[in-house]
Amino acid sequence: MKNVCVYCGSNSGRDPAYTATARDLANELARRGYTLIYGGGNVGLMGVMANTMLANGGKVIGVIPHQLAALELAHEGLTELHIVADMHERKAKMAALADAVIALPGGLGTMEELFEAMTWTQLGIHAKPCGLVNANGYYDHLVSFLDKTVEEQFVRAAHRKMLLVDADVAQLLDRLATAQVPAERKWISDVPRAGSGAAESR
Repeated sequence: MKNVCVYCGSNSGRDPAYTATARDLANELARRGYTLIYGGGNVGLMGVMANTMLANGGKVIGVIPHQLAALELAHEGLTELHIVADMHERKAKMAALADAVIALPGGLGTMEELFEAMTWTQLGIHAKPCGLVNANGYYDHLVSFLDKTVEEQFVRAAHRKMLLVDADVAQLLDRLATAQVPAERKWISDVPRAGSGAAESR
């Protein structure tokens, strides 16, 4: 694991703990010699991550759509900045560059990016371990919801477990570095749909 993609808020959130956790993660990434792959912005937790990495001599690669760069939201001091056509290209580029993905606290975009990365791992499109930094209990309800998806048999337990959750950034990075991506396929062959013998998918 050399390149770590971090999804996080373009806002800093209400609680100063979120900013502190972003700094802790960036400090730990830099200390371990990892490269940060992120959304290329200079605002919110995104800016905190980039600036902390750079202050520690770390390498930072940003990927930002042209529309957002035109709004002067792009960080101009990065090691590399890729300006792409749209959000779809942004996510594909970030995933291609990364060996693992982590989500810090953030909004809809952060969660959408994390779930897409998890889905791609589930489908075998890539094999990137996924982590969630549960700073100050921010993701408690989301974690409970994911457990519910297993209970209600929409998600396999093995696929739920591929999201590693931790409040401690150093511990999460240790777990990601040794994570085993499940080989279990998404499709289920032993659960027939009601009224048919066809295989059910989750």
